[in-house]
Amino acid sequence: MNAPHVRRAAVTGIGVVAPNGTSTDAFWKATQEGVSVLDRVTREGCEHLPLRVAGEVRSFDASAAVEERYLVQTDRFTHFAMAAADLALTDARLGQADVDGAPFSLGVVTAAGSGGGEFGQRELQRLWGKGSRFVGPYQSIAWFYAASTGQISIRRGFKGPCSVVAADEAGGLDALAHAARAVQRGTDAIMAGSTEAPLAPYSMVCQLGYEELSTVDDPARAYLPFTKRARGFVPAEGGAMLVVEEETRARERGVPVRAVIAGHAATFTGASRWELSRDGLAQAIRGALREARCAPEEVDVVFADALGVPEADRAESLAITDALGPHGRQVPVTAPKTGTGRGYCAAPVLDTAAAVLAMEHGLIPPTPNVFDICHDLDLVTGRARAAEPRTALVLSRGLMGSNSALVLRLAS
Repeated sequence: MNAPHVRRAAVTGIGVVAPNGTSTDAFWKATQEGVSVLDRVTREGCEHLPLRVAGEVRSFDASAAVEERYLVQTDRFTHFAMAAADLALTDARLGQADVDGAPFSLGVVTAAGSGGGEFGQRELQRLWGKGSRFVGPYQSIAWFYAASTGQISIRRGFKGPCSVVAADEAGGLDALAHAARAVQRGTDAIMAGSTEAPLAPYSMVCQLGYEELSTVDDPARAYLPFTKRARGFVPAEGGAMLVVEEETRARERGVPVRAVIAGHAATFTGASRWELSRDGLAQAIRGALREARCAPEEVDVVFADALGVPEADRAESLAITDALGPHGRQVPVTAPKTGTGRGYCAAPVLDTAAAVLAMEHGLIPPTPNVFDICHDLDLVTGRARAAEPRTALVLSRGLMGSNSALVLRLAS
């Protein structure tokens, strides 16, 4: 009797719209070279705010990427998502004919932590400045966390399982896990990921309540995790979308299987309780490894959460060694986000894209701007390190207390 077919979730397409590149190739080139694009905030209306440095997407033309009828209905974070989804579909060679042929077997899951703040601010200003008749009808949907999931599914005709993870930073990994489990349950493919646009004035004022936010005005010193000079994190916009597809189906279509989502686990330890995140993150790592049937010593690279808060950095460093044992002090660790900023839910999805690319290219990207490490980690700094990683561990924690770990395996 033949053994039942085990459905595995594979990454077949990657689409990136990030501060360091608005295509996957541009993103990877800047990431592997350790380019830092952190700079002074240039968004109108933010000049007087104490948040001085961020990772802005400055080379993105929404009107060239999104049709006008969708453009007027949506916020910047959804513009990023639709553009990244198109890139991911092209990368996975999933054309409209494929979608039209099996629309109920294709779904969407996104994560969002900030929603459509720029759109919402504009409409609220019209409400109080001119009156209710001047508020557009799309105010009711454009700000909502689920807007990107809804608009991608409508625009591309995806009628399968669709959902949104409304969460803090770790939600980006949780969205990928939701996609992987949907594929394992029988869905052919899921468009999954996260994009954020938290740099409008209203959104930035909301973030000023985070004690972990860096207000250092020098881009080279604003975001330095795992160092004695750590003063918090720098926010960013942009993100990535991935096509997560059933592995056998992908191979039958003749497209490359770039990586397999092998395991995931999540825990919760409470808002800003960083000393407790040590145990919570370690438990998430152990759970992800267990689901992936992966021994600690098989992990070839760790993409760190890298919050940039001394207590949080220490907790993460200890969590890695707690979960991986002696191997935790030897495995290469990297945090490319120090060059682009921490894009909330989008940050770990960009890390996941970078992890897939790192395994494909045999290269571990560096941690920009960081040199004087004060924790017991083998942090990759300065320049990329040649390696042959086949298993990557991606970590994320949220300001509200979520911890998440994702294991990726290079496709055999």
